Amino acid sequence: MKLNTKLVMIMLSMLIIAMLILFVLNQYSQNDLVQEIQESSTVVSKAIQLSVEDLTSETDVESSRLKEYLQQARSKGISQINIINNEGEIINSSDPDQVGKKREIKKLEKGLKASRGRGVDSSISLKPYDLVVPVIVGDEQLGYVQVNILLDNIRDIQHANFVRRLVATSMVFVIGMFLTIFLARKYTFPIHRLATGVKDVSEGDLSVTFEVESSDEIGELAENLNEMVEKLKEKELLEKRLYEAEHLSKVGQLAAGIAHEIRNPLNYISLAIDHLKSELLPACGGRGAEMESIADNIKEEVRKANYMVLNFMNYGRPLKLRLQLVRYPDLINKAMPLMQDKLNESHIEVIREIPDTLPPMLVDPELMRNCLCNFITNAAQAMPEGGKITLGAALDAEAGVFLLTFSDQGTGIEPQDLEKVFQPYFTTKEAGIGLGLAITERIIKEHGGGLEVKSQPGEGTSFTVRLPVQKAG
Repeated sequence: MKLNTKLVMIMLSMLIIAMLILFVLNQYSQNDLVQEIQESSTVVSKAIQLSVEDLTSETDVESSRLKEYLQQARSKGISQINIINNEGEIINSSDPDQVGKKREIKKLEKGLKASRGRGVDSSISLKPYDLVVPVIVGDEQLGYVQVNILLDNIRDIQHANFVRRLVATSMVFVIGMFLTIFLARKYTFPIHRLATGVKDVSEGDLSVTFEVESSDEIGELAENLNEMVEKLKEKELLEKRLYEAEHLSKVGQLAAGIAHEIRNPLNYISLAIDHLKSELLPACGGRGAEMESIADNIKEEVRKANYMVLNFMNYGRPLKLRLQLVRYPDLINKAMPLMQDKLNESHIEVIREIPDTLPPMLVDPELMRNCLCNFITNAAQAMPEGGKITLGAALDAEAGVFLLTFSDQGTGIEPQDLEKVFQPYFTTKEAGIGLGLAITERIIKEHGGGLEVKSQPGEGTSFTVRLPVQKAG
């Protein structure tokens, strides 16, 4: 429900309540007033009846009777009853002191008229009224009955009604004030909370989430602010990626230039080794085989370095895979001799957990050996005090993938660095360039596979390679 609709409904509700209360109080006051008039009329009628009886009585008039009745009728506003003959003399009265006094007949106005005199204190009572009724029997007028009436009861009823209306109206306004304060706090609090959230967002905190607690304008504002924060997050992510892309582009250009310069001495070293083998091996005699093995290892290392430099230069370009059916143990056997001496020096043992029934894999042998070397080298560097590296392999026939695992007992990877380990040029090593795992991941993805990493600081790291089972075409 919209805020405007709520406010209009509240105002209408308050108006209806106020009208109902005033209507009920007015009906109640009217009933009291009608009842009071009926009772006063009855009392006045009774007083006139007694006066007529006294005026028409042939016996002596008992003035005490009017006085006694006045004591009962005083509660209904009758203050005095006088019986006046045709000569204007008061022959009987509820006030004995009035008996014998004269009234001017001409000045007696029949009916209900305001009294010219004040029989009571005007500061505490309303102006008195005289009700003059002529007494006629047959064609003969015997005299007059004068009843002095005060309308204090009616005034009290009106005053009580006014007080009730005032109290009711005040209560409605008080309730309205409390309701207004409640609504103000109800709607200003979420607005204040939204303002605080917007301030946090303006200071760069995009983790703020605005709670949508209603469907009114404030709820719509919260939804719009959440959409704004999401767009700001997307913009920030795009800017971050753009910055990283520009940075990687610049670093890549510089590194590609350096790699190009490295290839020249590597080519020269390779040619020099071939020359030394052809010139010096015949003169080595019995040590020729040993020297030839050393020369071959040097040339293999040069070839490997040249191949890595070539991949480094071509990073970002599609790889050209030379797929062959190769047994996984054979790949390990070809990769291990190049690293065995270094592993022995670091007191690192490589354990193989590879089933004999593992079928051959359709991969690029050179690129996969590069991946193996990267995994084993990283694991060895993570264990400066030595330890064990476990190479596992399995076939998931249902999923149709090879599962190759590489686990170490090293220092592990910090949680905040796990998602960065495959990013180019990211490294925590002083002498690293941060391309080993990036190239490894790219090689595996070019084979149609995937790479996952799990690590706990101080407990080691485990890489899992998923390669699809393929058949040679």
